[in-house]
Amino acid sequence: MTQSPNHPMIQSATIPLMLGTVIAGAAAAGVIAAGYQSMAPTGQWYGRTFTGLRRDNNPTKIRQLALTYDDGPNHPHTMKLLDVLARHAVPATFFLIGKYVQQRPDIVREIVEAGHTIGNHTFTHPLLIFKSEAEIRRELADCRSALQEAVGEHSNLFRPPFGGRRPAVLRIARELGMEPVMWNVSGHDWNAPPADVIERKVARQMQGGDVILLHDGGHKQMGVDRSQTALASDRLISRYRSQGYDFVSIPGMLQKKIAL
Repeated sequence: MTQSPNHPMIQSATIPLMLGTVIAGAAAAGVIAAGYQSMAPTGQWYGRTFTGLRRDNNPTKIRQLALTYDDGPNHPHTMKLLDVLARHAVPATFFLIGKYVQQRPDIVREIVEAGHTIGNHTFTHPLLIFKSEAEIRRELADCRSALQEAVGEHSNLFRPPFGGRRPAVLRIARELGMEPVMWNVSGHDWNAPPADVIERKVARQMQGGDVILLHDGGHKQMGVDRSQTALASDRLISRYRSQGYDFVSIPGMLQKKIAL
């Protein structure tokens, strides 16, 4: 005899299965969300990071932008970018890889002497979410030592490679006196697309009060071609200056945040 779906025996067997499916689905969704938050530049699940004025304070009319460049120093393109910034008298923030700082401390000194801010981007550019606490601490401390050897005192700013972080990454950074800085606009220039593509990607996201991520180097090797990023930077500065925006360093933007 076929039992009705409403039969008590059928229901008692089905409910646990349904509950198990729901719980498994919720667990899977939680894992996906946690993974996303570990890499999402504006995610705040694992600790506070600075991502720009718009997200932190929600002002309606912030006319500041901060250009940031990762993965340098990089010969010869960091110097070409410095020429662009000097032409416009724009300060920027450079998050530098320690092993390249050791190779080209002269470029690091040029960045600082030009009035720009330098920050810590680890020594070898690993994805820190997969590193032990000892390895995380060593990556940050070794990069800091390389920067100090090259230029002496510098900012306390830190940006995790790939944006990857977990609670331990941010905790260790703060134990070392560092301020984590992410971004909320990206030019997606790591694969060296044409300058007009980089410019369009930034323009599509830009609202004001933004921290813009670009690259003057590449984490895999010295000498990566960033000529298109330099050209895009030139265009972006001209474009947004004409619209009344002011370009500031990350320390300058942080001061604005305090004043708001």
